[in-house]
Amino acid sequence: MKPDGQGRGHRVLLGTLGALSGLLAGVTALSAAELVAAWVRPQASPVIAVGQAAIDRTPAAVKDWAIRQFGTDDKLVLQLGILAVLVLFALALGVLALRRRRISAAGVALIGAVGAMAAVSRPDSSSAVDAVPSLAGALVGALLLYLLSGRLRPPIPPARATPSAERADAGEATGWDRRGFVIAATAAAAASAGAGALGRSVGGARGRDAAASRENLVLPAPASPAAPVPKAAQVRATGISPFTTPNNAFYRVDTALVVPRINARTWRLRIHGKGVTRPVTLSFADLLRRDLVERDITLTCVSNEVGGPYVGNARWTGVRLADLLAESGVRPPSRGGPADQLVARSEDGMTIGSPVEDVMDGRDALLAVGMNGQPLPFEHGFPARMVVPGLYGYVSACKWIKDIELTTFDAYDSYWVKRGWARKAPIKTQSRIDTPKPFARPKAGWVMVAGVAWAQHRGIDQVEVRVDDGPWQQATLAAEDTRDTWRQWSLPWRATKGGHTLTVRATDRTGQTQTQHRTRTVPDGASGWHSVVVTVE
Repeated sequence: MKPDGQGRGHRVLLGTLGALSGLLAGVTALSAAELVAAWVRPQASPVIAVGQAAIDRTPAAVKDWAIRQFGTDDKLVLQLGILAVLVLFALALGVLALRRRRISAAGVALIGAVGAMAAVSRPDSSSAVDAVPSLAGALVGALLLYLLSGRLRPPIPPARATPSAERADAGEATGWDRRGFVIAATAAAAASAGAGALGRSVGGARGRDAAASRENLVLPAPASPAAPVPKAAQVRATGISPFTTPNNAFYRVDTALVVPRINARTWRLRIHGKGVTRPVTLSFADLLRRDLVERDITLTCVSNEVGGPYVGNARWTGVRLADLLAESGVRPPSRGGPADQLVARSEDGMTIGSPVEDVMDGRDALLAVGMNGQPLPFEHGFPARMVVPGLYGYVSACKWIKDIELTTFDAYDSYWVKRGWARKAPIKTQSRIDTPKPFARPKAGWVMVAGVAWAQHRGIDQVEVRVDDGPWQQATLAAEDTRDTWRQWSLPWRATKGGHTLTVRATDRTGQTQTQHRTRTVPDGASGWHSVVVTVE
């Protein structure tokens, strides 16, 4: 009989190796699933499928909280959270396998089934083949865990070869197969690494084709170029946002855990539905053969809190969306058209509903192919996306667009409307203080207060700043580019020592002054005045 200490140490060792077996089985399962997903499609991988399903089922308030807490890193945090949960399950199943091999293997299979169901339930899934990566990974993981846990169990004498042997205490004997376990674990680790490398290679090849279609693209000169931005549109103040937001600094808020990388040569856009008398399918080359227009347009995300960063201004190049619709026979409701909603569908399954009347009322609603003089970045919708000035992105700015259907608001609710957001969402008049920053400590004397204001498709006519509870002071407006872009402003302030609160409000061209009433982003965008607190030294 072994001393108690020796037996306890042996059990701890086996428990540790069991947990390691579960972790190794989990990593190998994910590697196998990623390899299969590289051939099927990246969005079918289990981590992505489960993550997207979680996003689809997340209440609007939780989604807003995640954006506030993590910003554009919210997707990374979600994926890391899913991986952490999978690691915990893998460790637990590995320890359980020392006593219940079949049950543990079934647990791995169950996790795979969850991934498979998540994959096929996604709006962008069009085939049961999307379930294959999760199921294949689960099969590999279950078999490996069964094999490794078997190497950690002592040989069963013939006299004990009964069903009850499955429940034998693995710590009762020291005769586990050390050599077999090391060989199997090493082989599994090598196979996992190889599968991961092969999966990245296969996925990379597909991505390289898409990247090549963008890198080799030279956009034609626009038939209707944008007017030069007035030099006086940019306020000279340290800390203010640039008038034109660089592509790599432009905000990105969407639900895609994997950025779709679409080959422009194979991309197609279908226009069909209610009131479409001439359905059409367009290639990317078809778009480039048309007259392109170029416009400066400021976009705003409905998730932007008062004073938030999710607003940016860019020069967009594309085709007038109203022209495409008119050529397909579409008429706006004001001219007797039967459809009042345009539903745009994205490659990642997103659906975005826009008012047909707004798209066809003469504003520069674009099917954009370029951004700041370059083909659209993949993160911002390459090869084509919608840009509609005056509407929040969730009702206008469909990226990676592949389908436009004309329907009615009564007949169909798009993705975010189903989750409690408003069907129609014109952008609210807003303003923001860019400098000084919150909790800044400027020196006493003259301090430049400056920022931006926006009311797309209406324009900004006035910006006022208040210091503490004093009177509103009219700021100096920078030159206006167009009524579809934001407008910068500035106000020299004679700062005195102590703590101060600076508040800003804007008035748009319709005479509507930004409301003081503070609301959150749900259901149709935040409202309220932006304030910053500073301490003057």
